[in-house]
Amino acid sequence: MPDRVVLVHGIWMTGLELGLLARRLRDCGYRTVVFRYHSLRNTVAQNAQLLRRRIHELGDSPVHLVGHSLGGLVILRALQDQPDLIGGRSVLLGSPVNGSVIAHRLHRYRLSRWLIGHSGEQALLGGAPRWQGTQSLGVINGARPVGVGRLLGGFDGPNDGTVAVSETRLENASATLTCHSSHFGLLVSKTVAASVCAFLRQGNFSN
Repeated sequence: MPDRVVLVHGIWMTGLELGLLARRLRDCGYRTVVFRYHSLRNTVAQNAQLLRRRIHELGDSPVHLVGHSLGGLVILRALQDQPDLIGGRSVLLGSPVNGSVIAHRLHRYRLSRWLIGHSGEQALLGGAPRWQGTQSLGVINGARPVGVGRLLGGFDGPNDGTVAVSETRLENASATLTCHSSHFGLLVSKTVAASVCAFLRQGNFSN
């Protein structure tokens, strides 16, 4: 039976935007499951607990994880709390593991603070867990600066329009790949989908 891939969406999302990526992963031979959660109402720690529960419900088949943006932080927290949660590999897409300058700017003002909700706690505002797991974990970031970040002060270095490349750098990651994609574009890029499939299959981004 094919391995499962659990896809975890980002902040303000519903999971529907993962549809194209999920279809391409199915074309690679994987079964896909979309994990949906409340990105503003719950903390990352609470959503990580729900993710662990969902994975346990899937049974004993091999499981891989793919998280976009905040979803990657949920994955990191879930693996920190239970290192043997999965037997497969994980890929983070544009996840600000080092905190988000955009989130900090939104949090600065009371009128915009609600836009990050509880997702800032030990996550978008910094303090996300360091990666210390033994499984293979890959990072894909984007370097096409098209997104809301340009309206909120911009960035000093390469970015995907919402998250800076430097914010996605994860010490001890197995592999890192930079693509010419915007933050949302990471979800619809054929190159990104092919790279995710390659990493889940063999632990590197070489197709």
